Amino acid sequence: MNGLAAGAGVDAGALALDHEPLPAEEVLAGSPTTAVHELATLGGIEVGIWEMTPGTATDTEADEVFVVLSGSATIAFASSGLPDLEVGPGSVVRLAEGMRTTWTVTETLRKVYVA
Repeated sequence: MNGLAAGAGVDAGALALDHEPLPAEEVLAGSPTTAVHELATLGGIEVGIWEMTPGTATDTEADEVFVVLSGSATIAFASSGLPDLEVGPGSVVRLAEGMRTTWTVTETLRKVYVA
């Protein structure tokens, strides 16, 4: 499935995802993999599912809001002065374009994102 048709539905927590290793220069600990599945693009805004297996990796963020479906992680914000953020099921988070983050995933994290 490449996207959702109008009137269709999907179980976002059970959807099978194809994982790929992260680029070695982003991985700080472990061997985390990620997967992404775009569900829809609405007025230029992408909605999808993203997942990361346990490990620690850096990222440069897109402008997005996400809701954690399952798993747990700590998000550290580089040079922003923001405190580390613990996330788990039900967490709703907003990230801004260009933020540098370090994700430490302790239990495979799955989120629905709007970006």
